[in-house]
Amino acid sequence: MRKKAKRGFASDNNAGIHPDVLKAIKDANVGHVIGYGEDVYTEEAINIIKEHFGQNIDVHFVFNGTGANVLGMKAVTESYNSIICAETAHINVDECGAPEKFTGCKLLPVPTVNGKITVEKIKYHMHGFDFEHHSQPGVISITQSTELGTVYTINEIAEITQFAHENNMLVHMDGARLCNAVVSLNTNFKEITNDTGIDILSFGLTKNGGINAEAVIFFDKELSKNFKYYRKQGMQLASKMRFMAVQFTALLRNDLWLKNARHANRMAQILVEKVVKNPQVTITQKVEANGVFAIISKETISRLQKEFFFYVWDEDKSEVRWMTSFDTTEEDIIKFVKELRYIIK
Repeated sequence: MRKKAKRGFASDNNAGIHPDVLKAIKDANVGHVIGYGEDVYTEEAINIIKEHFGQNIDVHFVFNGTGANVLGMKAVTESYNSIICAETAHINVDECGAPEKFTGCKLLPVPTVNGKITVEKIKYHMHGFDFEHHSQPGVISITQSTELGTVYTINEIAEITQFAHENNMLVHMDGARLCNAVVSLNTNFKEITNDTGIDILSFGLTKNGGINAEAVIFFDKELSKNFKYYRKQGMQLASKMRFMAVQFTALLRNDLWLKNARHANRMAQILVEKVVKNPQVTITQKVEANGVFAIISKETISRLQKEFFFYVWDEDKSEVRWMTSFDTTEEDIIKFVKELRYIIK
């Protein structure tokens, strides 16, 4: 009999699928429907997404976050453009050069201590316009919530989008953990994206109870006029799209997304409240979503990882990342903290 896997704190990607999402997939597994999104399930999911983000948008489902990021930016750039992002951005660190390979664009990373970029830091790359020897800045990409677990405020986003639009640039948001950010700010999807001036959104539900549940949302339909071709060329067009679409319906229709994200964020708060009591644990970032970043000794890391799987974020600083998920329990945290206290005596 297969041993039940222990829940760790490595990533919300490691969590399973929410039972309601599995049920939605099972319920959709009846009869035949037209493939490639020409079905009632996909239509229903898009309508529900529009209820949350605004009616005058264009929605396209894809398999994963990297596909959403890359194709979303591909649709609005030329190969001579550059994309400005945080140095910690997923597109810069964890996508194996896919954004540069498939868009042809140069990534211009911005140093940041908290995962968030600002207009002042963006200005460093604002030169070389109309000069053929320099790549032309075309897109600013931000992540919400950030790779360091911090959250952009609505005003911070609006300041960036205003600056971008004043300089004939667009703003892309990597929303792999957008649900956690919405909960953190006590706002809604539309207010944090459409209303702030975001142009393209990679909207992910995979980390919040789904499986391969990602979408590219364009808030200006003119920007997406050729996207269907890029999606096909990018091998992100699902034939049996209904099974992808019903996940969005299941998570968005009755605010299951909210329940899941709220729980994950609360578990992160409980975790940090308990570990911070140990003087040998130094918290390095504000815990605003579902990630806890801390510095502990290398010996502690090695011993703790034998019982609980998690990632080392910065080996030089001995900084680790602990992520909570929709299925993290207080019992998981108690066991984790107990082991940590046992190691750090």
